[in-house]
Amino acid sequence: MRKLIILFFVGLAITVSSCRQDFAFEPSTGDLTFSKDTIYLDTVFTNIGSSTYTLKVYNRSSKDIKIPTIQLGKGQDSKYRMTVDGMTGDNNRIFHDVELLAKDSMYIFIETTADIADANPTDFLYTDQIQFDSGTNFQKVELVTLIQDAYFIFPNKTNGLIDQIPIGFNDDGTVLEENGRNLSHTHPDNGDEYTFHTDKPYVVYGYASVPSGETLTIPGGARVHFHDSSGIVVQEGGTLHVEGSTSLTAALENEVIFEGDRLEPDFSDIPGQWGTVYLRNGSGTSNHTIKNLTIKNAVIGLLIENNVGNKVDIENTQIYDCSNYGIFTADGRIDGKNIVINTAGQFCLAAVYGGDYNFKNCTFNNNWSSSKQLAVYVADYVKDAVPETWPLVQANFINCIIYGSNSNELILDKKGTVFNSSFQNCLVKLNISSSSTIPGNPLYDVIRLEQNGNLINKTPDFFDISKNKLVIGADSFAKGTGIDAGVPFDILGNLRTPPYDIGAYNWITFPD
Repeated sequence: MRKLIILFFVGLAITVSSCRQDFAFEPSTGDLTFSKDTIYLDTVFTNIGSSTYTLKVYNRSSKDIKIPTIQLGKGQDSKYRMTVDGMTGDNNRIFHDVELLAKDSMYIFIETTADIADANPTDFLYTDQIQFDSGTNFQKVELVTLIQDAYFIFPNKTNGLIDQIPIGFNDDGTVLEENGRNLSHTHPDNGDEYTFHTDKPYVVYGYASVPSGETLTIPGGARVHFHDSSGIVVQEGGTLHVEGSTSLTAALENEVIFEGDRLEPDFSDIPGQWGTVYLRNGSGTSNHTIKNLTIKNAVIGLLIENNVGNKVDIENTQIYDCSNYGIFTADGRIDGKNIVINTAGQFCLAAVYGGDYNFKNCTFNNNWSSSKQLAVYVADYVKDAVPETWPLVQANFINCIIYGSNSNELILDKKGTVFNSSFQNCLVKLNISSSSTIPGNPLYDVIRLEQNGNLINKTPDFFDISKNKLVIGADSFAKGTGIDAGVPFDILGNLRTPPYDIGAYNWITFPD
């Protein structure tokens, strides 16, 4: 009997629910509210799609309503696109009879792809509206986007296939290729691509390749944006000259800047947005020169192989927020002055398989949120290489800061017979506890014993690590404890005077 009673009530519930009437929707009365009254879509490059932005629409009334139309003001001609609660409407631009329950809300997602010719010629803004209803019930939300023109470097297509260029070798010795193309002296849109312009930025898709016998020159003020899995590769016999200079304002008007092509503020410090600047084995038959360059958000900032006896001169260069390495070099030859590298997924500087290095007044800091990432790694080998070890002719560090969030920020890794490293007046974070191997390793003695003016485990007093501001303050132990290393100006162009400071910056008094 009990089971029959339960079945009776279940059946009654089903009957009642099946008789329920559909919601009765009333016409909208123009009382919608919005999460924003204007949506600013961040700067986009001409004909490159934007990120997706969100508008939330609220029905705060106690009635279920039907909105006769939701549309873009320019209708089907609009360069904006949207979806309304997952619906695509008429070509993502016009929607009819959109229902919204009482005390409920819905999402509108907005994107744009526009050409510089679509923008207002005086301010380069492209604008439109999201319009709700009409007549006395009309409501709107403004849409604003800044369109930026650019020079574009794309791989070519041959018989429908994207051209590729060599960037190295696979484990089996076969050539490793990536999407890309050699630069051109007579490109129909860009002109001579071996000397970059500064009147508008460059956007690179795939790898821009500098072949043998060619030199890529990038003057001060140039801005280069790289798409995902893109970069610059200098082939054997090719050369790179980055010719930035000291800027006078915060706009960095004379600096060269390499960064990703996502211009939204939320992407300003996201690592790994593009590939690398790769100086391949045998490149730089005349010295590579890199001056006043800022690299942001790469996988590897600079990837440098053997330079056939010539040097890579790197000066006044900043490398920030790389997912793997700031600089990775294998048997490279580098003269580095006033280099700042902050935050990398593995090492700020990794110099492996020997090489010849001189770093003066450089700042290497790694505060990546893990215990495995360090500031500087120097080794004379690569596992499974043939031969496995290679001479470290020299790795000299003078007036350098090697610091970070871990207890040890320097690894010297020797397997071969030639390993010449030296440290003079450097501030180094070093693990000298009894649990580490450093106290028994003579490679670290000159630092561990604070000889040659070296300091261990003293605070550099950086201004703001999270914002890549590694200038040192008045309380820094790097203040006045350096020597004259022959680098007369700091990275900001300020004259160095005795007593000399350690690192790339002269100390300042921090504002309150």
